[in-house]
Amino acid sequence: MKPAKSVFTGAAFLMATSAIGPGFLTTTTLFTAKLMASFGFTILVATVIDIIAQANIWRIITVANKPAQAIANQVTPGLGTVLSALIIGGGMVFNIGNIAGCGLGLQVLFGIDVITGSCLSAGLAMVLFSARDAGKAIDVFTRMLGLLMIVLMVYVAVTSSPPVGKAIYRTFVPEVVDVMSVITIVGGTVGGYITFAGAHRLLEAGVTGRENLPQVHKSTIKGIAIVTLMRLLLFIAALGVVSKGLVLDKSNPAASVFELAAGRVGYILFGLVIWAAAITSVVGASFTSVSFARELIPDYQNRKNYWVIGFIALAALLFALYGKPVKVLVFAGALNGFILAFAMVIMMAATRKPDILAGYRYPVLWFVLGIVISVVLVVFGCMAIYPELTKIYRG
Repeated sequence: MKPAKSVFTGAAFLMATSAIGPGFLTTTTLFTAKLMASFGFTILVATVIDIIAQANIWRIITVANKPAQAIANQVTPGLGTVLSALIIGGGMVFNIGNIAGCGLGLQVLFGIDVITGSCLSAGLAMVLFSARDAGKAIDVFTRMLGLLMIVLMVYVAVTSSPPVGKAIYRTFVPEVVDVMSVITIVGGTVGGYITFAGAHRLLEAGVTGRENLPQVHKSTIKGIAIVTLMRLLLFIAALGVVSKGLVLDKSNPAASVFELAAGRVGYILFGLVIWAAAITSVVGASFTSVSFARELIPDYQNRKNYWVIGFIALAALLFALYGKPVKVLVFAGALNGFILAFAMVIMMAATRKPDILAGYRYPVLWFVLGIVISVVLVVFGCMAIYPELTKIYRG
């Protein structure tokens, strides 16, 4: 039976909206203020890396018909357990930040307390996973809010009157190249749990086997395209603001862009965008993190949604008790890129084991590109996580 087109679209939007969270809005705005039009070059390089990383991982999981942790355990026993621990731990930390973003969005929109707004949003996410057909509900929810965010960003980008010509020129001829911005953007787009969100959604929907590879590949590209479009829109919106000499509020730079570009209306739109970005990231992080514990959950197919609901509830409780763990979130951001590097090396090693891919001959081009990106990601990942480990060691 041929999978429905909506399943592939849903997987693309799940991956994309998992990436577009509060951190996405903040880092994109900060790097635009720092690099100005040259940040377009960072987005270009990061997008190429994202496509190669995602296309390889989704292809391998689809052909192997196994979740990433099972593949890792076949490469070397125990590797899957390590990968799962990294994904679940990082997913929980990011979920706390995403739930905080939900509360901030509702505070802007309705003036309610951040913690109250966070708990209400977490409750909505839990209701989504309690639906009879939770998979379909997730697909519709992420697709609707993903499209809403894009429409709102188009409006803000237009009202900021950005220097589009300069942005295009500097995308290919940058004045400055900032390696750390590339690391951060790649880690925030396909790092950690994000790179597995769409692939595991397809796996849950029964979309496996080499006969589905063309559609899976299209879904991969669509997911990266959605993220890139959203980042480009935010980039040119922010560029329009800072190129006029206006100063962003360091405590909330993304909100500054919306407000300076479109006034009070823009600030309200920011509340809606950050809420949509945060709640869809809560859904993506929770679903994907729990999918890495499937070997530990008895009767996984029938009980997974209860565990997802518990995962969301725990994140909401931790936020309500301790507030936003800023230092941990910064470290987790660096860890995201490292996890992607770790995962890429494992996945590329899996292509050399015919038993894992059921005899499938892995395309030479994708293998070579995967190896090159794996090396780049390992170097970038170490560069990103070393400073954070040093800070923690020094206290």
